[in-house]
Order: sequence, then structure tokens, then C-alpha cells
Amino acid sequence: MKAIIAEKYGTPDVLRLTEMGKPVPREDEVLVKVHASSLNAYDWHMLTADIFLVRLGGRGLLRPKYPILGADIAGTVESVGSRVTQFQPGDPVYGDCAGHGNGSFAEYTTLPESALSAKPANLSFAQAAAVPMAGVTALQGLRDVGQIRPGQRVLVNGASGGVGTFAVQLAKWSGAEVTAVCSTRNGEQARSLGADHVIDYTKEDFTQSGQQYDLILAANGYHPLSAYKRALAPKGIYVMAGGTMAQIFGAVLLGGWMSRGGEKKMTNVSAKMNRADLEILTELLDSGKIVPVIDRIYALSEVPDAMRYLGEGHARGKIVISISGQ
Repeated sequence: MKAIIAEKYGTPDVLRLTEMGKPVPREDEVLVKVHASSLNAYDWHMLTADIFLVRLGGRGLLRPKYPILGADIAGTVESVGSRVTQFQPGDPVYGDCAGHGNGSFAEYTTLPESALSAKPANLSFAQAAAVPMAGVTALQGLRDVGQIRPGQRVLVNGASGGVGTFAVQLAKWSGAEVTAVCSTRNGEQARSLGADHVIDYTKEDFTQSGQQYDLILAANGYHPLSAYKRALAPKGIYVMAGGTMAQIFGAVLLGGWMSRGGEKKMTNVSAKMNRADLEILTELLDSGKIVPVIDRIYALSEVPDAMRYLGEGHARGKIVISISGQ
């Protein structure tokens, strides 16, 4: 099979297309013929090891332990292990490989059946591949960490990216009054996804406006924690869902300290993939209540170019890798 591998940490230049043997599923695993995958900031971190915890967290100290990158996956079941009960050959599925050694930038991959769900019937494989990691991150960030409730004022910073586009839709579905922060060119997209208000960050700094929000989900955005805290209403919650290395460490290391002795909570979300949450998203996708937003589609051989585009930080929605050509 063809696969994109990274034998060392570095820029997208270290990625190369190669031929490998097709993996064989274990007793509790499913072999999936991959039709599409998509890129996340997670993949950039795995490639570049720009967060040192990548090296110390079992991913390989000096070089990647798992050379095939890629977390999001959509495809069809090729074969199943003897203990698999939920799927059979031919089933269209989607899911997340992140907790199982990655591997979606390849024509085939294996993963436990618990990491997969039936693909939404009304989505193409490319559309389905855009959902798992970004959709679950947005869902858990708003619902579990942010404790979103109907009627709340919710602000999504970085509303035009992968997590942000899902967060705007999920916040609106949850009954919130949603403010999206994005660039000028993405304002209409944010409104089409359900945002009640749009702030153009090139013209206005929402942290200086005096407006306060019950929940801020920051999928990106260059503000210090103190600025986010100022924009929170009493008992408000700030949830960091992505950003630069400095932003991530700021939220992880300083968020708890800044939350002490006050009514405002500063925290972060680290999504934990599970089938139950993926099935919630499946239901919303099947009913049309949320939709994936795709910016560009690349072929498997073009993954290095796709990663460079991801690294620029200006994608509108998701970057998808079409592996089967469908």
C-alpha cells in the first residue's frame, strides 16, 4: 500500500510517499480501506514536535514512534478481527486514529472497533473525514468543559478554522447567543453557520470592547490569558481548544492559578475520542443541524503541500486528504 511517512521530526519536507505492506488486524481490530483523511493542528505537532510533550509522551524521543501520521479517517471496512462484533466488510465508517498510533495518511490502516462509528449517510467520505477530531473537540470543549447552557453569551475565537466552524454550529444548536471572531473574508461564512454576531479581529479587539461573555472557546487567537479573563462575565469560563505552543502552555500551566479565588475559570480542553460523542455528531450531521466546512482537498501524494498550508494558519474550515481519489 501507499503511505506518507515521517522518519524524523521536522518540517513538511521530511514527509515522503512510500510503499508498505498492508497491515493485518488483530482480534479486536478493524482493517479500513481509507478513502479520506483530514489535517488537524495535532498532525502539525506530531510532525514538528514543536511541543516537547510529543517526545516525552510515548511518541518517540528522537524520532516518531509511529511514522505514518494522520488521525481523522473515513473509509470502508476491508476485514475484521475475530472478536469484532460491530462492523463487517463493506461498512462505511469514520473515526479517529490519534489514540492508536495514527496512520490515516495511508491506503489502509487498522484500529480498534471502539474508535469507529458508522459514517453519516448523507456525507461523502471527504466530508466525513473532516469531522472526528475537530467536531469532538468542539463538542467536549463547549459541553463538558465550558458547561454551555441555553441563553448564554458564547464567543468563539478562531471561528473560521476546523474546531471553530464546528464550535459556532454546536453553540447555536445548544441555544446560545453566539459571537464569532474571524477575519474580514470569513464573516459571511460565520453568519451562514449560525453566528448571531461577527467580530472582525482585523478591525476590533473584542477583549477591549467592554463586552463580556459567559463562555469563550478559543480555537485560536493571539490574546494573553488576562485579556480573555477580562472579557469573561462573572462565573464565566474560558476554554482553550488550540493555538500556538505559548498559548497552549499558558492555558495548561497558568489557567488553574488564574482561576483561584475568583468566579472566572480559565481552562483547556483535551478531546477524548469516544464512539458516544461521535454518534452524537453523526445524528446532528445526518439531520443537517451541523455541516463540515472544507477549504481544500489534496491527494495523498500532496500531503507535504497540505501540511505547509496548514502551517500557515489560514485554512477556512478543514483541509482534507483524498486517498482513494473519490
